[in-house]
Amino acid sequence: MSYVHGHHETVLSSHQWRTVENSAAYLVGRLRPGLAVLDVGCGPGTITAGLAERVAPGTVTAVDAAADVLDQARRTIADRGLANVAFAVADVHALDFPDDAFDVVHAHQVLQHVPDPVRALREMRRVCRPGGVVAARDADFGGMVWHPSPPGMDDWLPLYYTVAREVGGEPDAGRRLVSWARAAGFTDVTASASAWCYSTPEEREWWSESWGGRMLRSSVADRAVAGGHATREDLRRVYAGWKEWAAADDGWYAVVHGEILCRA
Repeated sequence: MSYVHGHHETVLSSHQWRTVENSAAYLVGRLRPGLAVLDVGCGPGTITAGLAERVAPGTVTAVDAAADVLDQARRTIADRGLANVAFAVADVHALDFPDDAFDVVHAHQVLQHVPDPVRALREMRRVCRPGGVVAARDADFGGMVWHPSPPGMDDWLPLYYTVAREVGGEPDAGRRLVSWARAAGFTDVTASASAWCYSTPEEREWWSESWGGRMLRSSVADRAVAGGHATREDLRRVYAGWKEWAAADDGWYAVVHGEILCRA
């Protein structure tokens, strides 16, 4: 597995913004004190912290494929004063946990990046106790909409599709979650959708630096250039388009997500 975004600060700024409230609200009703939770692809740990607060004195095991980002997650958990979180490096395709180890297995923005999301969901199901819940939420890039649309804004999405799919990802994951879950053997699947929306001047500036910035400076940009899909000048035009969008008084952006709650 190769995470297409990498962990440049433009990427982590988005990850660190995520909370249970804005990114896992569909799961809150299934959380209660005493549960054992596996948080797959925990990143810097901001959602992890919210899960840990809700299930204490239960435990959360936070795993990620990248060892360096786990150091940030540890700091997040320490800063929140939480003592019920453990950490490990893990591959969601082959989790190093016994069968039936967790009550809840959660993955946010993970399945869009893995080469075999069905296998990943099978593994998540394996480590989930009978009657437990496997939860996943992923953006659907084909469902992203924005206004206005400067030329650079038109160019960024086709380029991202190319780079993400080149490393085995699927940017339109949100719409495929139910299909993947059924292919993984789940028969009790509750599907939903929710969105992030950015419209204030502050939100637009932050979001444009996160996404416009990563199209200029993160591993997404490096892969685009290395693969011959764009030049650095092309990427500067993309970034300029994002900044033009952010400066528009009527600027608006929505990110649609698919969500699934699967009974193990």
